[in-house]
Parts: sequence; structure tokens; C-alpha cells
Amino acid sequence: MGMTITEKILADHAGKKEVVAGELIMAKVDLCLANDVTAPIAIKEFEKTGLNKVFDNERIALVPDHFTPNKDINSAEQAKLLRDFARKYNIKHYFEVGEMGVEHALLPEKGIVLPGDLVIGADSHTCTYGALGAFATGVGSSDIAACYMTGEAWFKVPESMKFVIKGKKRPFVYGKDIILYIIGRIGVDGALYRAMEFTGEAIKDLSMDSRFSITNMAIEAGGKNGIIPADEVTISYVKERATRDFKIYQSDKDAKYVFEMEIDLKDVEPQVAFPHLPENTRPVSMAGNVTIDQVVIGSCTNGRMEDMRVAAKILKGRKVAPYVRLIIIPATQQIYRDCIKEGLTEIFLDAGAAVSTPTCGPCLGGHMGILAKGERAIATTNRNFVGRMGHPESEVYLSNPAVAAASAVLGRIGSPEELGIKGE
Repeated sequence: MGMTITEKILADHAGKKEVVAGELIMAKVDLCLANDVTAPIAIKEFEKTGLNKVFDNERIALVPDHFTPNKDINSAEQAKLLRDFARKYNIKHYFEVGEMGVEHALLPEKGIVLPGDLVIGADSHTCTYGALGAFATGVGSSDIAACYMTGEAWFKVPESMKFVIKGKKRPFVYGKDIILYIIGRIGVDGALYRAMEFTGEAIKDLSMDSRFSITNMAIEAGGKNGIIPADEVTISYVKERATRDFKIYQSDKDAKYVFEMEIDLKDVEPQVAFPHLPENTRPVSMAGNVTIDQVVIGSCTNGRMEDMRVAAKILKGRKVAPYVRLIIIPATQQIYRDCIKEGLTEIFLDAGAAVSTPTCGPCLGGHMGILAKGERAIATTNRNFVGRMGHPESEVYLSNPAVAAASAVLGRIGSPEELGIKGE
């Protein structure tokens, strides 16, 4: 019996010729990462051991991105724990404010995560790196502490699901819409502890930025990981960034899948996920007259350069609707810099947006955009649970950057076509 790409990566890192779904394994980790919310717990547990070194100071990443720049004393103390740990153990991949970005955009950009890697992170959206053809999954802080000691982690090999994407995408449809469409069909527990493998002819036409959006939200369907086999687009992205060697894996033709779904992009409109679950999706054409108070464009899902360019195309020469707040957050310092170089930042400011330094802030209801009771936001983030962005009686709607930017101008959820803008 053949193996899926997920099974092959796990087998190699466990030193085994093959693995099967349901098998428990110990595997070597290429990179373990944590942020200012989750790393402090791991650090405290590690320090209890009395060890005077980590397993490999070049295989650990610490990115303070959730409550940074620090919003209060408690968050400053959390960030200081990371800084002191990084200094004590000479952690190579530590990124201070001014250098950091949203972790799941920053690490691929820096070439720290590569195809074929096995990555664990104390953040549920670690599955993002599957867009590179890596196995990447979120774990608890105690697992990160153990990895600091041993460089290993245990796994139950997940069953695999295959999503075959075909056809030509419609105007203003991006990776975000594809994954929202899938989650809308299978539900938030439709891939529970399973690998979601995305393949098909249409994947080849997607940018890396769109691919990152797809795998980023695998966890929103309950997935253990999301993964896209590496191709020419992947290699082109990593070849100038890679800091070490990497290995390309592909699924065998006779690999076993517990579920297969085919999606024709001609059927996929830009999607909007209504409160209070990512599965509550509908086409933007069926959104109705939903007025909004705030728009957030950014996050580990949609804060990359493609997202910034899409938003700028919609906002150029237009103004944000009265009484609507538009917050734009480039996901990394490089993206921030490129926005300035390309004139996008000026477009954003002319439209009436606030442009922030990289942070996860509003996505998790941390800072930089908290909602009051009764307020509604449309955001390019990944979760719209009750109280996710602020008051439990506020509402969050999820969309791609084109729909979010158009909504900011309209003052209600709507599409770029309503502004007379034609898609590519």
C-alpha cells in the first residue's frame, strides 16, 4: 500500500520505512515555534528541568506577535520571558519588535520553514506551513517544552482526506474563498484529526499567498494538518529563501484516503462566513444588507503581499464609509516595507485606513481593534467565534481582502463589483 505525503514525512522523521493511520510514533522535529502567549508556559516548564541547554538553538523559533507591541504590563512580562530565554540559550530565530511579523507569515518569508519539514508550534495555525509541502501542526506548550529538551514529539498518524481543486477561478476568488467553501461543506469538525491534502489542476494556478490561506485554515475544519504537495511555484518561492537543504515528498498513486472531494472553482463565489462559526458560509452575493462598524485586513491568513495589493486595488481613489473603521496590518516588516515602496500605504491612508505595525492584535481580541457590544466587523482573519474580537455580543464576519476592502467603502458587506471594479 502506498503512502500519502503526510505519512511519508512522518515516517522519515520517525526513522521508519512506513507508517499507517492511527499508529503512534516519536519523530524528530525540524522546527518548534511559539509566541508571546504560548512560549512562556513552555519556558517555565523547561526551566524546571534544570537543563542548561536546548536540543538545538537553530531549530527553535520565538516570535512575540500576539500582544506586541505590548498592550499592558502583563503582556510586557510575557514578552520579556521570551527575550530572556532567547538571550540565555542563544536562540537564533528570535524576532524582536521591529524585526518580527505574524509568525506564520514571517517564518516562510525568512526561509526557516521548508518543504518536507516536520514542524510543531504552540499555535493552532501552525498548519499554515503545509502550503510548502511540510507537515506542520499545532501542539500544547508542554509539548514545546519537551521538544526544547529532546528535539522530538509524539504523534498519532492522521488519516488523510483529499480535496481535488479543478477549473478556473471566478473574479475576486482567492485561497481564502476555497477553504471557506470547503469548511462550509464539511463543517468545523469535518476533518477532525485528519490530514487535509489539497491537490488538482487549479492549485497550480494559485499563488503561494493563496496557498498559505488554504492550509492556514485547515484547523478550522478540525484538521491535524493541511498540506499542498510542492510544485514549481513552491520551489520558486523557497529557492531564494532556503537556509538549509530540503526534501520534496509526493503522495503515492495508491495512497489511501478516507475521504475525497472534488471542487470545481466555477461553483465558488467570494465567500463570507457569518457568525459564529467559519462553517456558516454563504456567497457574498447572498450576504444581504449587513452593515458594519469595523474592517480588519491582515492576520496570518490574509496579511501577505497579495492581500495588500488586492485591498489597494479596491481602495484606490475611494474613501472608507463614514463611521467605519478600517485597520490594515501588513503581516511582516518586509511586507510593510513593500507596501510603502509600491505606494500601497499611501492608498490606504488616503482612503482613511489606519495602518499598523505587524501584530496579531485584533484577530484574537487582544488589542488594536476591539469590538464593543453590538458592533460588527468583517475581517480577513480566520475565526469568528462568540467574543473572538471583543464583546461577546459583537459579531465577526470572515472574507477575503477584496470583499473586506469593498465592504469598508460600502459601509456594509458587499463585493468589488458593486463598486464597478472588474476582477482579473
